[in-house]
Amino acid sequence: MPDSEPIFLLLPSILSLILFFILIKRKQRRYGNIYKSNLFGEKTIVSADAGLNKFILQNEGRLFECSYPRSIGGILGKWSMLVLVGDMHRDMRIISLNFLSNARLRTHLLREVEKHTLLVLNTWKEKCIFSAQDEAKKFTFNLMAKNIMSMDPGHPETEQLKKEYVTFMKGVVSAPLNLPGTAYRKALQSRSTILKFIEKKMEVRIRKMKEGKENLEEDDLLEWVLKHSNLSTEQILDLILSLLFAGHETSSVAITLAIYFLPGCPLAIQQLREEHLEIARAKNQSGETELNWDDYKKMEFTQCVINETLRLGNVVRFLHRKALKDVRYKGYDIPCGWKVLPVIAAVHLDPCLFDRPQLFNPWRWQ
Repeated sequence: MPDSEPIFLLLPSILSLILFFILIKRKQRRYGNIYKSNLFGEKTIVSADAGLNKFILQNEGRLFECSYPRSIGGILGKWSMLVLVGDMHRDMRIISLNFLSNARLRTHLLREVEKHTLLVLNTWKEKCIFSAQDEAKKFTFNLMAKNIMSMDPGHPETEQLKKEYVTFMKGVVSAPLNLPGTAYRKALQSRSTILKFIEKKMEVRIRKMKEGKENLEEDDLLEWVLKHSNLSTEQILDLILSLLFAGHETSSVAITLAIYFLPGCPLAIQQLREEHLEIARAKNQSGETELNWDDYKKMEFTQCVINETLRLGNVVRFLHRKALKDVRYKGYDIPCGWKVLPVIAAVHLDPCLFDRPQLFNPWRWQ
């Protein structure tokens, strides 16, 4: 039963997603790539059209805004960047992007990625069997926990937070039934535990700052937000939780999908290996050990593999948006207040846009 429990908890979401895409496929055959429907209890414009999807995203904040179901806000928090709109969403984005500056990406974060990758790889034994998804989740969680709150991998508090986070994630992807014993109820309880944990970290940092006892090793997002923003405690808690969620889930799924797709394309594996061996040889000749930004920029085919993984794997299948005013696009009317659902996956798998779209072909991005 323990092995089957995660699958059982995911069944409502999986069945809902399957039904959703069956309905979309049927309606597309009848009405084309843009049509009106009623989804998630609201009047909705569904778009599988590349042009309209691009138009929606380009007019974010002007003609359209995020509009996720209430259950998402209930579990991620009302200050989560996934549900915020307008000036507050912009301010939260600016805070996060300023922390992840270009200089920080080139130096600090690149070193952290390499370090945490090696930590995971060094636990693998020859001819052992492991779950690619579990290993990807371990890597991304440890990386995010370190950069958000300076938590070290393998430490008891890190492992306890990871355990609570796993329970939390099961609820995010489950049916929003706040009843005893449901994944959603357990997730709300884990959310409360995680927020209390983050708040304790905040209190320690604030006390140190007042006493002038700053720790240079705590160069993380939490420290940055406390020093460079006027956010309330509740806003900081929701920001930290939403970034932990966003950074962990998308990255771990993308890594897992790449591992899944690559064995079906031996030539891609060979070219990847050659590209990285060439970089390794150059490092050895120069006497350097750590990867730097120039090495990263040389990984051109690696970037093609990433692009193709995201296209075929569709980590984010569709988005929730709402029209802020009446919009007219190429003869289509989108009434103010209607939900708009850009279906990214449908565009990525459109044979009119991609040759043999079901084929994993990284070279299409060269």
